[in-house]
Amino acid sequence: MAEKSLVLIKPDAVERNIIGKILSIYEDNDLKIVKMKMLKVSRDLAEQHYEEHKGRDYYDNLINYITRSAVVALVLEGEDAIKKVRKLNGTTNPEKADEGTIRKLYALSTNLNSVHASDSKENAEREIKLWFE
Repeated sequence: MAEKSLVLIKPDAVERNIIGKILSIYEDNDLKIVKMKMLKVSRDLAEQHYEEHKGRDYYDNLINYITRSAVVALVLEGEDAIKKVRKLNGTTNPEKADEGTIRKLYALSTNLNSVHASDSKENAEREIKLWFE
């Protein structure tokens, strides 16, 4: 089933100038970029995006990381896009990520993991609305 997913190319990847390498992985796997923008994330947007993590010990680090420099926000569309994007991204721990995944190739650490993707249809709808509407 064709669906949409929000993807963020995070500050560590933008700073290292690997946006195109990451985008090509999605495009090479039959995902279409239907929306895309580069922006410096405001604290307000970051707090809304990560609201489910509020109160956890790593929350401030998440907010500081995503707001430190520019990100690329995009909406990808394709057959089973949410599941496909998450598989292409790999697990957040790059040492445990499958070979060939974005995080295995480019993440610097579990915290500096280069990309974010929606984890469910409900979150994809919420995140796309938050970032693009």
